[in-house]
Amino acid sequence: MDSTASLRQSSSSAAAEEVMEMETKPLLTKFLTYPPPVAAQRRRAKLGSSSPATPRPSRQNSFGRDIGHAAKETYLITSLSFTLLRYLGVGYRWITRLLALAWYAMLLMPGFLQVAYCYYFSSQVRRSIVYGDQPRNRLDLYLPTNTDGKKPVVVFVTGGAWIIGYKAWGSLLGLQLAERNIIVACVDYRNFPQGTISDMVEDASQGISYICNNIADYGGDPDRIYLMGQSAGAHISSCALLEQAIKESKKEEIISWSVSQIKAYFGLSGGYNLFNLVDHFDSRGLYRSIFLSIMEGEESFHQFSPEVRVQDPNNIDAVSILPPITLFHGTADYSIPSDASKIFVDVLQRLGAKADLVLYDGKTHTDLFLQDPLRGGKDEMFDQIVAVIHADDKEALEQDAVAPPRRRLVPEILLKLARNISPF
Repeated sequence: MDSTASLRQSSSSAAAEEVMEMETKPLLTKFLTYPPPVAAQRRRAKLGSSSPATPRPSRQNSFGRDIGHAAKETYLITSLSFTLLRYLGVGYRWITRLLALAWYAMLLMPGFLQVAYCYYFSSQVRRSIVYGDQPRNRLDLYLPTNTDGKKPVVVFVTGGAWIIGYKAWGSLLGLQLAERNIIVACVDYRNFPQGTISDMVEDASQGISYICNNIADYGGDPDRIYLMGQSAGAHISSCALLEQAIKESKKEEIISWSVSQIKAYFGLSGGYNLFNLVDHFDSRGLYRSIFLSIMEGEESFHQFSPEVRVQDPNNIDAVSILPPITLFHGTADYSIPSDASKIFVDVLQRLGAKADLVLYDGKTHTDLFLQDPLRGGKDEMFDQIVAVIHADDKEALEQDAVAPPRRRLVPEILLKLARNISPF
């Protein structure tokens, strides 16, 4: 895999240089959101200090600032896209998928524009909070309008085939959960070719650590944190969670966050065994050579396959400290077959972990995460997740029972056309 390593290094360096150049431009740096708040207030409270509470960070609305931030993030996505296309070259399956993705996005554009407006201009959104020293170490926070009391928190890792993942992809979920008085943190991470799987898992773990140690400064409850990932994000977040559990069980390293701080894990349409996915992805346009480069070669499949790794006898103690796990999957998902979640849950249950599987008959890879939320109204998966988060809060459950249905954002005919043309 020497050639793969060389390719990774050169591709990562090129992409990193482009993004670092962008991050250091004087015109754009002023658009970065707040520096990471310090959790000192929380530590002082535990020590019984009488120091006055630090006020929650506030957002200074500025049209010019928001436009500049939009330009900065568009630059980031564009530069990474061109770097990726230079690497991929021309391939029939890849081009057809790209064209299908363009049409899919156009059909759902009425909803995307409404969400984008809220993302850039809503006072509920704190964008691009820095959680690490890498160019993509940023996260977005979605805050409820109700500021009374500490709120439960969902740390969300977005999908994107390990190539086009981006924190803003979680904005629809973030805004809708915030309406239910739940804080959502959407964690960005390095994509390929800017980084490979170990970089992605490291970034996700750092983002989780930041939330565990600092969310109290934003009104979040550090004792009610939930971890969630979708598609590739489900794979990355599950790797980060298991890796953390292994570190804690072996007591080999100093840790900055603990698995015990995660009340539950939600995996949506994820893949958890790379050995079973490599050929499937190749047939759908994510070519084997590219997938091997992303995953750092076949010799790394064991390390980054949670389903395989939990079965290692050396990791049995790590399995015992995992939080309750619920995996959601559609039976008509052709991007990542629902068997990926079913087998992982079977393995976890056999090993004594608390794990549940929720299958949705006829749902595709994007139905659960995009079409259904854009459709509005009642949503079974959304309601199940909220019910778990609010399980110990009687008042919140009562409010959920009378909450109005979510607003429709896209006409039904466009949703059906998008479903038929979806490349996922």
